Amino acid sequence: MADEYLTDDEVSQAGEMLRRIDAIVTQRLVGQAGLRRALTAALLARGHVLIESVPGLAKTTAARTLAAAVSGTFHRIQCTPDLMPNDIIGTQVYNQASGEMTTQLGPVHANIVLLDEINRSSAKTQSAMLEAMQESQTTIGGVVHPLPKPFMVMATQNPIEEEGTYVLPEAQMDRFLMKEVITYPEPREELEILDWIDSGRISQDLTGDPISLGELTTLQDLTRRVFVHRTIKTYIVDLINTTRGAGPNPLPDFRSHVRVGASPRGGIALMQVAQALALMAGRNYVVPGDVKELRQAILRHRMIRTYDAMADDVSVEGLIDAVFNAVPVP
Repeated sequence: MADEYLTDDEVSQAGEMLRRIDAIVTQRLVGQAGLRRALTAALLARGHVLIESVPGLAKTTAARTLAAAVSGTFHRIQCTPDLMPNDIIGTQVYNQASGEMTTQLGPVHANIVLLDEINRSSAKTQSAMLEAMQESQTTIGGVVHPLPKPFMVMATQNPIEEEGTYVLPEAQMDRFLMKEVITYPEPREELEILDWIDSGRISQDLTGDPISLGELTTLQDLTRRVFVHRTIKTYIVDLINTTRGAGPNPLPDFRSHVRVGASPRGGIALMQVAQALALMAGRNYVVPGDVKELRQAILRHRMIRTYDAMADDVSVEGLIDAVFNAVPVP
């Protein structure tokens, strides 16, 4: 529970900083409102995002622009089967002049890191990256190097090409706060993209007043202090238990569709994202709608369907909606 309620001045301060972020991000992204909302919420909640989409939907642009909007450093890591853990976290190099080993930090040492096509890297490399995400540090030559703060990973994977890929295990997928699925833009949005390219706007420098990393830390601290009533927490627990085939209103035959339900991390994610969404809406308290809004992104990678459900093409999104429809809203 938050130490104290957010004041109206603090909520207003947060709103002003969020408007400055959005003013910069919208200079590079056409449409993609869902992606912008998910990335902002994850940033406020100190979480990481897994994005699934076909190539060419501005994922790199989104990550780079978000980093610029918060005055943060940005690194992009292109994952390939021969990418080694040291290529990500860093290594020690012998310096002939001094006769000593010097440390070269890897590209994971940035405020916002884009891990492109994470499922193309080997299991060992995936593990090294996910360990850095969890521990917020790397170990090189026995020396611990803290990662920059704030720190956020935006990993992508292509759902179409499976040859030469390494599927992320469920336990590692669970470390991502959200899994966002991006679809093609609307025709009017694609037309706007062409207009931007034709006019040269896409290559112009970003304008506006980005927030500082210190202000981002303040935003994250304010998010943690957004009030969550006991009834909202009970609602979240009931939802999570229903994904496991239990809860106060268990769904009949649900276990025939879901092999593994959401872990306690799923409940934590629902609460933390709800706090972020409440602050983004200008409130200092969470309402049930905040818990519902990004439910698909928060739970789709945490509910493992049975083989029968996959064979019958039962969507995980439909199962999530069934859970939310079954649990009474407080």
